[in-house]
Amino acid sequence: MDEHDHSSADRPPVDPAPDAPNGAPEAASIADTASWVAALPPPPFVDPASPPDSPRFSAPSPRVFLLIGAAIVIAWLLWMARDSVRPFVVGLLLVYLLDPPVRWLARRGVRRTVAIAIVYVVAILAIVEFLNLTLTPLINELARFIQDFPQLVSQFQVQLDRLSDVYARLQIPDAVREWIDALIADMGRGNGMPDLDFSFLLPIVSGAGSLVGAVFGYLLLPVWVFFLLKDRVTLVAQFDRAMPAAWRFDVWAVLRITQRVFGQWLRGQLILGVTVGVFTFIGLMILSATIDPVFGRYAVLLSVSAGILELLPIIGPIIAAVPAVLLAATAGLEAVVAALVLYTLVQQVENNLLVPKIQGNAVSLHPSAVLFALIIGGSLAGLLGAILALPIAAAIRDVVRYLFRRLSPEEPEALAASLDGLQLPRHPGLPGDVHAPAPQPGPPSGSGG
Repeated sequence: MDEHDHSSADRPPVDPAPDAPNGAPEAASIADTASWVAALPPPPFVDPASPPDSPRFSAPSPRVFLLIGAAIVIAWLLWMARDSVRPFVVGLLLVYLLDPPVRWLARRGVRRTVAIAIVYVVAILAIVEFLNLTLTPLINELARFIQDFPQLVSQFQVQLDRLSDVYARLQIPDAVREWIDALIADMGRGNGMPDLDFSFLLPIVSGAGSLVGAVFGYLLLPVWVFFLLKDRVTLVAQFDRAMPAAWRFDVWAVLRITQRVFGQWLRGQLILGVTVGVFTFIGLMILSATIDPVFGRYAVLLSVSAGILELLPIIGPIIAAVPAVLLAATAGLEAVVAALVLYTLVQQVENNLLVPKIQGNAVSLHPSAVLFALIIGGSLAGLLGAILALPIAAAIRDVVRYLFRRLSPEEPEALAASLDGLQLPRHPGLPGDVHAPAPQPGPPSGSGG
């Protein structure tokens, strides 16, 4: 299918962004949304004969049982084949990234297959240029690190011996010195400090190895992504027509909420990864000029690692700081303090300035919830599960919030806040109207139903 994408002409008016700098547009947008939320039809599975202030579920129809059974079977099959499905999850993320430029070209009269080919060529050129800028110095620094490793170990031992001499000259009471010596000895045997179980990281590390085993699945991704991009409009329209009319509004609302969370997370991670990598590189070069040249010898390797590990919330930056601190330890205590200050400063800037501006509240979760989701995601799906744990948890939170508000008709303003900015149709109750949003990134609005 090579049809042009004319969805912009059918798209409903866009509400002001919820995070607009002025509070008045946000309040007006929510108030405007609340005016049509009150007129929405009852949600699916709710008995229309029940009182509006006390809705009750209706008895499920055979069709509902059939769909639930099919969903359970499909979910079980996907779970059993989860190692093979991971490349296609990455493919869906690529579709999300490549579809906007394809739509932009299609709306300007370019055939969709030609638009996809152009986007592919531009993406490949961008990747090749990125590799030219980073891969050669990265390989050089990695080879230099392997070559320098024995010398680095020797320098590290020299610093430990120097630290031991300083410790021996300190005027410490004998009881305290004996306690410290016993603690160090126990740490050397692995049973001195509180028993910290890092076994939850093993699925994440093992997941990195499983990605290598799925290389053939990733080789198929360009072809699979091409067909999804080519037939996106048709596939979305078929999905829309297959849904019962009473389900369309809520299904597309849930999909739009999920898409908003994943979109903000994906764009945010790309920006944050590049930003953290650049800031780390600049900081390491400054430390190389002012503290010790060891920082500059491996600046590209350390900064690329910091940018990639940004995908793992909370623990990623900690893991990225470890090699930098160990390298700094070969140059002395001053270099260690400088490395800790640099990585702490970068993470504080990221957490307090960049993340709120780039990702907003759509992906924000309490640190305890982030760690819990990270452990569960890593245990279930390895490295990819740990990376996607945060947006999945945030999407589940927002979808559950929407469904709860949808079943609470006494609070239309709360439901309006969940729907605000999703570009859903303003009059879903009109005859002949489909409760579906505009074609992109949803289906065509105003089609029959």
